[in-house]
Amino acid sequence: QVQLVESGGDLVQPGGSLRLSCSASGNIFIINSMAWYRQSPGKQRELVARHSSTRDIHYADSVEGRFTITLDSAKNAAYLQMNSLDVDDSAVYYCKANIYARATGSVDYWGQGTQVTVSS
Repeated sequence: QVQLVESGGDLVQPGGSLRLSCSASGNIFIINSMAWYRQSPGKQRELVARHSSTRDIHYADSVEGRFTITLDSAKNAAYLQMNSLDVDDSAVYYCKANIYARATGSVDYWGQGTQVTVSS
């Protein structure tokens, strides 16, 4: 079984920066993609950034130019660097990984979420 653990959520002031981490562990052969989603009260969960391959990186329009997703294959980890944070970025951020293993094929896994609060 695969486990995802997120960290890095915190309280920051508008204009500040934060770096989220997501580490995958367990029965991993290939990580097909990793992505960050977020959800705030009263809103549906939305895709923030996804790294499916070196030639398939997607950002939501609302974070384009401010957020950067990176993958570290040696650590089975993904990171989300968030700059110029705005109050509207406040949400619980979730990591999702699509992982292939011989026993399961390709399966989506979700982390537990980490809270990001942008407030003065």
